[in-house]
Amino acid sequence: MTTIYGMFQDTVSRFADRRALAYKVRGNYSHVTYGELNERVRDFRRGLAALGVSRGDRVAVLSYNRVEWAVTDLSVHGIGAVLVPIYHTLPPVQVEHYLRDSGAGIVVVEDAKQYAKIAEVRDRIPALRHVVLMSGDAIEGVLSWQDAVDLGRESGLVDADLDKAAAAIDPAAVATFIYTSGTTGAPKGAMLSHTALLNTWKAAVQIVRLDETDIFLSFLPLCHVVERVAGHYLPLAIGAQIYYSDGPFGVANEITTIRPTLFICVPRLFEAIEEKVREHGAKLPPLRRRIFDWALKTGEECAAALRDGRALGPIQTAARALADKLVLSKVREKVTGGRARYFVSGGAPLGVGTASLFSGVGVPMLEGYGLTESPVLTLNRPGKARLGTVGTPLPGIEISIAADGEVLGRGPCLMDGYYNQPEATAAAIDADGWFHTGDIGVIDEHGHLHITDRKKDIIVLANGKNVAPQPIEARIKRSPFVSEVVLIGDRQNVIHALVVPTFDRVRIWAAEQGIAATEPADLARAPEVIKLIKGEVDRVSQDLADYERIRKIALLDHSFTIEGGELTPTLKVKRSVVSQKYGSLLGGG
Repeated sequence: MTTIYGMFQDTVSRFADRRALAYKVRGNYSHVTYGELNERVRDFRRGLAALGVSRGDRVAVLSYNRVEWAVTDLSVHGIGAVLVPIYHTLPPVQVEHYLRDSGAGIVVVEDAKQYAKIAEVRDRIPALRHVVLMSGDAIEGVLSWQDAVDLGRESGLVDADLDKAAAAIDPAAVATFIYTSGTTGAPKGAMLSHTALLNTWKAAVQIVRLDETDIFLSFLPLCHVVERVAGHYLPLAIGAQIYYSDGPFGVANEITTIRPTLFICVPRLFEAIEEKVREHGAKLPPLRRRIFDWALKTGEECAAALRDGRALGPIQTAARALADKLVLSKVREKVTGGRARYFVSGGAPLGVGTASLFSGVGVPMLEGYGLTESPVLTLNRPGKARLGTVGTPLPGIEISIAADGEVLGRGPCLMDGYYNQPEATAAAIDADGWFHTGDIGVIDEHGHLHITDRKKDIIVLANGKNVAPQPIEARIKRSPFVSEVVLIGDRQNVIHALVVPTFDRVRIWAAEQGIAATEPADLARAPEVIKLIKGEVDRVSQDLADYERIRKIALLDHSFTIEGGELTPTLKVKRSVVSQKYGSLLGGG
């Protein structure tokens, strides 16, 4: 067993001259080697120690992914303190909750924009002693990054003494508080140890080919538990290189520029890429469109055969080669950069159609499952993936299904509990050490886990019938005309749906029908478009039980956003918020 800092030091000893991190400076990438990163970590660790940070203290970080985030994280763990990551998209009131609840004495912020959130609430957080600014102009009452480094250099603290103290840190000690997404209440601080955070790395290398030549693109916020364990600690442990994304608006171009060998993200981005691929095909002239559709279908059929263990015959092999030459290789290069071995999806259910598309073009999609409280419990194995499932347990992880269908997990990745919330901890982890995930699922005959819904998302109709919304929503989202959908109906007589159309696709359809509307607001109100979407909903709902069928829909003219309050920072839909904000569009039940 080892600590996070111990893991990092081992990598530095083996790969000091290899590139560790890459980030953009005025449009071009600059690189930091493992040796250089280690020097920065040691400098900042001395600074934190000079500011009074000691073992068990909480240090918060409010920033998007960047080199200083990694340096802060590793420096904190080199002291044995506890890192409290805060999503850079959160408003001041939520930032205040994280800081007050965790008792953080120091917060490291990205820039003046993020500091403005701290300034608004600082007077209400007596435990907060220092603020350190990663970059930007000097701010009164705030330490610059260089100020902190200089304090460390002037302190007389010696690396050898700090290293000796770091070597004595217990791997079972709490390393971080990662706050839950808050879909059903105030976020709770899940306490995760060094052992829990490093379990994903140790398990992943047993089942997936990974080494120092791999290139990761870090796009999900490092506050997200999946990115933290699989896109941060994992590559740092194997000596791979991490490129930091500029964010949502640039990620598609970054994928093709950086050409990662492995990319980890939530389904929303992968589904958006799928939409763009299919929209591209729909815009082609008739003959090229038929070739494009044939190639995608051929690729998906061949990928499915290989996943099922069926060898391709001569005709299928030849068809796959032709499809790859004409279409698939070009799509693969355009949307994945051309050298991706795997795309990994987690954090929410992935549509089967999306996973099938990526596998069909030659990039296996490995869907996994975990929660803030128990990072990465299961993962589909390369060559053995079963679409529509989240795979089988990682080595050392146990999965069980409770009598009421709830998924239970147990193993070394499990949290120690919620900070200062013993009752919530006792409700989440039973006497036998099983974590109650709150998800409903089944394990199939192959040992693969299927997540069917969240217990708290189950819709209870006025007649007492229970409806699991997620599988129905996943069906509806298979329509090329539907981007997002949320079912509504708790304590009502029937199920309704709020739908965000795929406006690029709907716009093309409308033009073909001679409909003048082009703007989202006009399209969402057009009777013909409403009829089109309702028809799509009805088409995929034919074999549902009568009480599960959607009786009425309302179209929204915009996507759900974090800023609008409909999404959590981890891009999960806040069903109650969506229902409250837009339920009136559907009328009574």
